[in-house]
Amino acid sequence: MMPLPTDLEAALAELPIFPLPQTVLFPGALLRLHVFEPRYRAMTRDCLAGNRAMAIARIRDDARRDGKGLPAIEQVAGLGVIIEHTELPDGRYHLLLLGRERVRLDELPFVAPYRRARATVLASSEAEPRAVDVSALQHTAAIFAADIRARDPAFDFSLPPIASPGAAVDLAAHHLVLDACDRQALLETLDVGVRVQKTVELLAAQHAALSRCGAHARLVN
Repeated sequence: MMPLPTDLEAALAELPIFPLPQTVLFPGALLRLHVFEPRYRAMTRDCLAGNRAMAIARIRDDARRDGKGLPAIEQVAGLGVIIEHTELPDGRYHLLLLGRERVRLDELPFVAPYRRARATVLASSEAEPRAVDVSALQHTAAIFAADIRARDPAFDFSLPPIASPGAAVDLAAHHLVLDACDRQALLETLDVGVRVQKTVELLAAQHAALSRCGAHARLVN
């Protein structure tokens, strides 16, 4: 793993948290955000004035809230860096984030208006996955991307041919795995070989489910 730039290393001590439902940010992936709540406008201003880093943390499905009314979030999150931003006249923002790292969050005492955490970077395993599994990933990703494109011609995704297995599986998980719980589990899987195998299984199951739906529709019609 490449060392973090000094400004991002400093950000880990008190990383702003942006909790979002059904959202998981993987390293190397892009995420567009529309920021409209006053507390997250303030957070965005602080990020832009500093190192531009924030944690994208998925809100847990159990909807538990603490005494301050804050929803429970996953401890493993994506560290993202703002690479583009537009401030609207009314103070809202359009942001484009680039995922940089997996991080484990140790949430700090709440100081209004937004949450912060001490973050630890989680390194993936350095062992290369099996070539047969990487080939299966490329194959299932291409098939399921075609499934989506058949339903939405505007969808445009393919795995970069020179991406490392770790980068490729993260992009496939971010763009193609449909269930947020599954994406969260993949974010938390640090063994690249296991992550590749799990993603292949999920994409194959999604393709099979769509094929069954298509066959059923043809029978009904």
